[in-house]
Amino acid sequence: MSNETYKAHAEANFLQSEEWGSVAEKVGHKAIEIEFDGGDKALAIVKNARRGRYLEIPGGPLINWQDQKRVEKDFQKIRETAKENKCTFVRFRPQLLNTAENQAIMKKIGAVHAPFHLHAQNTVILDLTKSEDTLLAEMRRQTRYEVRRAEKLGIKAISGNSKELFEEFHAVQKETAARQNFIPPSMDELEAYREIFGDNVNIYVAKTTKNITADGKKVIDGEPEGDFIPKDTVICYGLFISLYDEVEYFEAASTLVGHTVPGAYAMLWQAMKDYQKKGFKRFNLWGIAPPNQPNHRYARVTTFKTGFGGEQVEFIPAQDLVINKILYQKTKIIENVRKKIRHLS
Repeated sequence: MSNETYKAHAEANFLQSEEWGSVAEKVGHKAIEIEFDGGDKALAIVKNARRGRYLEIPGGPLINWQDQKRVEKDFQKIRETAKENKCTFVRFRPQLLNTAENQAIMKKIGAVHAPFHLHAQNTVILDLTKSEDTLLAEMRRQTRYEVRRAEKLGIKAISGNSKELFEEFHAVQKETAARQNFIPPSMDELEAYREIFGDNVNIYVAKTTKNITADGKKVIDGEPEGDFIPKDTVICYGLFISLYDEVEYFEAASTLVGHTVPGAYAMLWQAMKDYQKKGFKRFNLWGIAPPNQPNHRYARVTTFKTGFGGEQVEFIPAQDLVINKILYQKTKIIENVRKKIRHLS
């Protein structure tokens, strides 16, 4: 995505960037830049899944949604691109708020609700143009307490993007995924992030700097006795991607110690302060449960993320443009089953 396109679509993030297209190609997909009249564009990625080939437009397309004629013309070009690449359907999740007006636009272009989500439809976005004091003040009281408790316990968060750190993150995330039943990115994907985004991707690590009691309540003075959490113990990791004005808390991993000490609070607060100093304006916590779904798999992390304040944002749900009706039915059946198994509804 060029700077000109970004200026016209300030809501955009890395999902419509040239870098994300390069990541897709690095891991074996085909990336296509679709150009529309008026300078608007869309990054589209051809995905070959067991349930069928489809065209994915993450965080887009970036078009003038207020001009109905242009929208219809743009989506005709998107359909043609999908057909040229023998895709069963097009899946997109634009950076549009989930309002009645925007839902009506989806119906006019013939889109239907996708059976599966795409990239953080529901999220929390923090305004980094506010002062540190204001950001702290807008946190939930319990969150602010945990941030301060982490400081008292001597928990520190540092960042880097070395190959060794990415490998370390991958190993711990595999363990986290096994405990929490999700599918983590492969090492090839992580290495593609690192290679292509360069300094715009960083991993934060939260560690203890002092010996702490086993219950995580206080620092141990002197020589420890019995069970304790030793200094230099890794608590958790976070992978952050920053591009244009926005930062994403894109991936996470934690050790078992994370249930005892507030490492994740220390990590996020440190990242917020660091990216604020770098001049970024938005901090996207990347994915919470939809409203009124207490059994959703993201319910627990939702409580954690919303505690940092910010604005809870609900984008239009992922939409599908059906190209082949018969093959698309197979996709719907498979994805509806997956959704129930993964507690995503």
